[in-house]
Amino acid sequence: MDFERDRDRDRAPDREPDPAPFTHADYAARMAAAAQSAADAGLAGLLIAPGPDLAHLTGYRPADTERLTLLVLAAGQDPVLVVPALEAPDAAKAPGAPALTLRDWADGKNPYGATAPLLDAGGRFGVSDNTWALHLLGLQRELPATSYAPLTDVLPMLRAVKDERELERLAAAAAAADAAYAQILGVPFAGRRETDIAADLAALLREHGHSQVDFTVVGSGPNGADPHHEADDRTIERGDMVVLDFGGLKHGYGSDISRTVHVGEPSAEEQRVHDIVREAQRAASAAVRPGIACQDVDRAARAVITEFGYGDRFIHRTGHGIGVTTHEPPYMVEGEERPLVPGMCFSVEPGIYLPGRFGVRIEDIVTVTEDGGRSLNGAPRELAVVE
Repeated sequence: MDFERDRDRDRAPDREPDPAPFTHADYAARMAAAAQSAADAGLAGLLIAPGPDLAHLTGYRPADTERLTLLVLAAGQDPVLVVPALEAPDAAKAPGAPALTLRDWADGKNPYGATAPLLDAGGRFGVSDNTWALHLLGLQRELPATSYAPLTDVLPMLRAVKDERELERLAAAAAAADAAYAQILGVPFAGRRETDIAADLAALLREHGHSQVDFTVVGSGPNGADPHHEADDRTIERGDMVVLDFGGLKHGYGSDISRTVHVGEPSAEEQRVHDIVREAQRAASAAVRPGIACQDVDRAARAVITEFGYGDRFIHRTGHGIGVTTHEPPYMVEGEERPLVPGMCFSVEPGIYLPGRFGVRIEDIVTVTEDGGRSLNGAPRELAVVE
């Protein structure tokens, strides 16, 4: 698989037809699979709070507040969504609502008492990572023998393997990010602030169909040596390397791309460091195939950077999963021995960071195929010169 091929991303992807919506049958299948996975893991069930897990399983995206909203899943039982009575009409409109039972509770009543009969009184449950402690403690008061574990620990791969319709959405988000990058190369950099370029990137993502912009990292000169630098008022100068890392959600699925550009012609050292990162990114992407461990992707990138003497300047993992959020399992990091499976999607983003001087990062979203891997991003990876 040639990860260096350039594809035409100049057309505006937001002009393409929207993907077909997920149906209640899709959500029913996801909930059934999640409940069975919980049983296979020795859990009594799953408790899913508002957030990415609930959106993935039901299509419902309520605000996460002190009022209890909780999806209860257990093998052999119909899914039940516990909701505040004032929010029940909205919950009933969710795409997955026909595949579950709504149980509402009124203000002034005990929501945990309403939920307790749905649970095994002595069971161990997997819970969404973002579940409020207020709600878990309330359930424990009702059912003192229950215990809880975060999904990251007990079912980290719950959302990791994407189906074809999810991959379609991820590809559309990646194409939109590619198009935004192509356009940002045409704007002036020198003499403008990092925040100006960040605002341009956010506007371009929205122009190309993103409903949500999650981050627009613009790290110029020495700021580029901070991998998660937040764009500030530093004025970009000629001679600066500039790390661009941006993404968000389109059709409910994430984009995340990094490219490094140079304002004016780069020095020989800057070009060399960029070439090393580009080769590391190519090697890691080419290593992707079913059955290898997540850590092997990290090792492939790290081996190249270490060979050229910059191993101690590659200071983060090589990648993270992406789906209904821009960061989720699996993680491409040393010690993660979980094997890659077709349908997994994750970033491949090695970097070199030289404190006080500059940084370089190149990132694509890659999906595992039946016989290898495929990059969803096609934006050029060479060091682009901007003005």
